[in-house]
Amino acid sequence: MNDAGHDIETPDTILRRFAIADIKSDVEQGISVMSMPVADLVNPFTGAPTVGPLAILLDAAGGNSNHFRRTPQEWTVTSELAVEISPDGIDVLLSRPREPVVASSRPLGPKSATALSVCTFTVGDVVIGGGTVRSFYLPSGQEVVGPPPLSAPEPRRPLADLMSVDVRRAHDGAAVLAQRVDPILNNSLGIVNGGVASAGLELAAAAAVADALPSGQSMRTASLRVNFLRPFFAGADSRYVGTPMRVGRRTAVGDAEAIGDDGKVALTARITTYE
Repeated sequence: MNDAGHDIETPDTILRRFAIADIKSDVEQGISVMSMPVADLVNPFTGAPTVGPLAILLDAAGGNSNHFRRTPQEWTVTSELAVEISPDGIDVLLSRPREPVVASSRPLGPKSATALSVCTFTVGDVVIGGGTVRSFYLPSGQEVVGPPPLSAPEPRRPLADLMSVDVRRAHDGAAVLAQRVDPILNNSLGIVNGGVASAGLELAAAAAVADALPSGQSMRTASLRVNFLRPFFAGADSRYVGTPMRVGRRTAVGDAEAIGDDGKVALTARITTYE
């Protein structure tokens, strides 16, 4: 049976950056329980509360559940990620600003060429949502990049600083979030961590929806679904670009793409928002 170390997608440097605490790791059962402070993190485009950071916590806990089931000759790589928030989830989160979100993840179904984990988010004793992470298994033959040395715990910073992103606008006014190079945010293969990239997609898609709403109206993300197409490498031109797909009176759908430094789309996402 494998040891309880974290999967290569979420090294300790990322856990420390986002103050993610490992509460429980049960390798035999594939259970991973982690917590992360979220209530103070806001969308840098809008200043509104965001569920994007939950993707970082989900990828860490859910990825661990799948990682625990690998053989010694395998690595896990996230291929799909989904976040669902209850109708009052954000309100509960904001009403308890000092309490972290706890993600409790476990396997869903058997392991084959892929594995699926399901996760529940709670704040205190209240369930605010859940999610799933699907991983596929690769031969562990590729060279692993050593993580940067661990530094002392950092002061709490805004989400944009934690994610090393900059708010920009395209020539047509579209919401663009530039992903700066930051070795701490890379997984052990030198690729931008999947949870961080998923959060960037949610921020850009939510900003695109907000731009399309009538003045004074706001909506909150209820679901986020991400597909990982290819490795996402940060560089001078790496970015997240959001697009409103449909904006109705009380609900809207937005898409986003993570475009790597090579100009290729690495991840895609769709969010559904409600008033």
